[in-house]
Amino acid sequence: MTLKEHYEKHVIPAMKEQFGYKNNLAVPRIVKAMLNVGISASQKDPKVKETIKDTIRTISGQEPVERSAKKSISSFKIRKGQIVGMLVTLRGKRMYDFLDKLLHLTFPRMRDFRGLRKTMVDAHGNLTIGFREAVAFPEIKAGDLERQHGLEVTVVVGGAKGREEGVALLKLMGFPFTEK
Repeated sequence: MTLKEHYEKHVIPAMKEQFGYKNNLAVPRIVKAMLNVGISASQKDPKVKETIKDTIRTISGQEPVERSAKKSISSFKIRKGQIVGMLVTLRGKRMYDFLDKLLHLTFPRMRDFRGLRKTMVDAHGNLTIGFREAVAFPEIKAGDLERQHGLEVTVVVGGAKGREEGVALLKLMGFPFTEK
């Protein structure tokens, strides 16, 4: 059973019962998943940028978009228009495939992973997970990367009225939250 089928058959009825929704369309849902990598000033080397781009492309199956600085900040040694990160937004089938891989392959591969904290979910129900190393993903081999870099995954929940509903949805979808 795919994650989308699981959502339609199990999560929607459980959320309707728990929060009293009268309509299936009123139930919160996962809208998109975003992968973000920041490129620090120390990584100005074009080879490093290309490595990061290849890593994101391999993990997501989609070409990343380069994000540039909106304004200059001298203390961070950043100029307006300078590339400061790369971003991929996944929706639809690609999003569900990525989340399935995240839940069933990536989390079990992580060292010392004990679950997600509820504080990782913001006031709108969105979950943000930071990875120190991209090696946690099964497509990336430890020896392939010259320089380790982290990345951030944000799961955007639409329709949640607060943190409690977002956590409930993500728990029912299979995200491993700790009880603390």
